[in-house]
This record gives sequence, structure tokens and C-alpha cells, in this order.
Amino acid sequence: MFDLEFFDIKLDTEVVGRNFIYADEVDSTNSTLLNKSNKYDKDGTVVLSEKQNEGRGRKDSVWYSNKGMNLTFSILLKDRDFSGRRINLINFASSLAVALAIENLYQLKIALKWPNDVLINGKKTAGILIESISAGKKIEKVVTGIGINVNQTSFQGIFKIPPTSIKEESGNNIEREVLLAEVLNIFEEVLQWIDDKPDEILKDWKARCRMIGEKISVTEGDQVRYGIFDDIDDEGFLILKTGRKYEKIYFGDVSIG
Repeated sequence: MFDLEFFDIKLDTEVVGRNFIYADEVDSTNSTLLNKSNKYDKDGTVVLSEKQNEGRGRKDSVWYSNKGMNLTFSILLKDRDFSGRRINLINFASSLAVALAIENLYQLKIALKWPNDVLINGKKTAGILIESISAGKKIEKVVTGIGINVNQTSFQGIFKIPPTSIKEESGNNIEREVLLAEVLNIFEEVLQWIDDKPDEILKDWKARCRMIGEKISVTEGDQVRYGIFDDIDDEGFLILKTGRKYEKIYFGDVSIG
């Protein structure tokens, strides 16, 4: 059982997580915050659910999580400037916050995989899904959904990247309350970097991306591109080098080789 009082003691934010909704079961935490009928409109609202019946990752892939073992939660951001590259930086800020929290608490070496996966020893331990609601051309709300494999040690299914958990990699049972508070504490700090020092987000993110400089394939639907992962540009898009040409990749699944 998630100890709300213990979590609150560890939370050191001004906004993020101060409006906190704990649920036993929802369709998905992202959908819960995006559903207008729920009337969740306070910036920084966090929904944590022990079980998601329709948990999902990028491209509608299913996110499976054993009840009570992991962290599946979403953060609502609103009344903010989401123009330009800011919404992309929220994606990088989210995965960077997870990486920094795991490094700080458990001294595990993290690798970040473009655009939104968190890996330990080449295995996936967390993923990010950013969704938004717009009115005309203006983005009104952004929700960042985060799933972290915490104490689960067995995984069923077929995976492109083998899954792991923090417990499996550290050998220790993890206090979920401590981890969630640390992620939210860091996330609020890194969000401020978007205004104050946006390039620092990409710098810290790229320092943990082991694929830069490697030969990769980028798959999007039926199309596969091959080349060198040259860099990530200022907006967070992947730069693929093929021969003497450079191509900007906006989305896709990246693999070595």
C-alpha cells in the first residue's frame, strides 16, 4: 500500500504534486487528467494509480504493470507557455528527472534512449508519454505520463527492449514513496530550466544517451531509415547522418545497428 503521509513528508515542491490524487484503478492516468469531465485544472496536479486498465506508451503500445509494485502516474501542466520547443523540452525534462532520481537514490548508471525511454544495463525501466489538449493553435494543457518499473521482477510478453526494474538491478526493495517524491522534486526544478537554461536540459540528457555516434535504424510504420545517430538538435529532434546528408527525425523507434 502506498503511504500517502510518508510520501508527503518527502515531497519538497511548491506546485508539482501538491494536488495529489491517489487511485486504486483507472483506465489510464493520462486520460484521467485529460478528461474534461473530471475537472482537474490545477497546475501540477498528479494522479497516481496502482493499476491502469488501459495503460499505454508511445504509438498506443500497451504498458503492463503489476498492481502495487510500480509507479504509474501523470502530471498536469497548464497556464504555462508551451510555445516553440518548450513542449519537446517537457518530454526531455521528464525522462531526465526520472534518471536523476534513480541515480541520486540508488547509484545506478542510467542510459536515456531517444525520445523517451530510461534504461538500466540496456533494459527498459521507465517510459514517458506526453499528451496535450489545444484550443485552436494554442496548447492549453500538457500531461506527462510516467511509468517506472520499481519492484516488479518478472515480466510477461514480447518486448523490443527487455524490461527490468530498479529492484532487479539494485537487489533491494524500493520505497515507492521516496522514489516518487524524488522524481517530482527534481521534475519541478528541471521544469524551471526550460525558462532559465533550456540548453542545460539537452546537455544533461545527451550526456546519458549512449546511442549518439552509433549506427542506428529508425523505424516509423513500414519505413526504416539507417544511418549514424549524429546528434540531437536544439528542439530535441534526432539528426540522422546518411553518407554526407543530414536528416531531421521527428519521431520513430530507434535501435542500434
